[in-house]
Amino acid sequence: MLIYVHGFNSSALSYKAGLLREHMAKLGLADQYACPELPHRPAQAIALLQTLLDGHDPATVTLVGSSLGGFYATWLVERLGARAVLVNPALRPYELLAGHVGPQKNLYTGEAYELTPQHIDELRALEVDVITSSRYLLITATGDEVLDYRTGVERYAGCEQIVVPGSDHGFRDFAAYLETTITFWRRGRV
Repeated sequence: MLIYVHGFNSSALSYKAGLLREHMAKLGLADQYACPELPHRPAQAIALLQTLLDGHDPATVTLVGSSLGGFYATWLVERLGARAVLVNPALRPYELLAGHVGPQKNLYTGEAYELTPQHIDELRALEVDVITSSRYLLITATGDEVLDYRTGVERYAGCEQIVVPGSDHGFRDFAAYLETTITFWRRGRV
């Protein structure tokens, strides 16, 4: 199973999720792809993802985590034994988002909600101290205007890494890395 995990205020309707969904369908693998709409509450998002993983051998599951989805994917990988492709992953999102407590609106669904200190606490509770480097592929862009790619390179040292010159946080170059993502997933299924 290949599961796309979208980021903060994003959705299953996002550009990268759509590209991956279409690519899996072209390969005849649509039944092996999932991208749930995650609740804005971190604890609920993790619970939903864990439920989605139920019934699957975690060793055969690859999560594709974008931004905050990369943070969630890391927690799931280390707790359940899955693998992950991380695309411009957020590190310490509880610090990044602490200054944004207040009204929020999902960019794709239009859902309005309040980002609260409890959200921040739930994110902090998902911090992972040690990672299993063999379970990750990091794809990060030097032009990310939201996150410093160098912190991701350092955090995921020892993992497979692709550092893409330029691009942006939304990683508009993702189409060029679809096959790389699929190859990483297939290696985990063997």
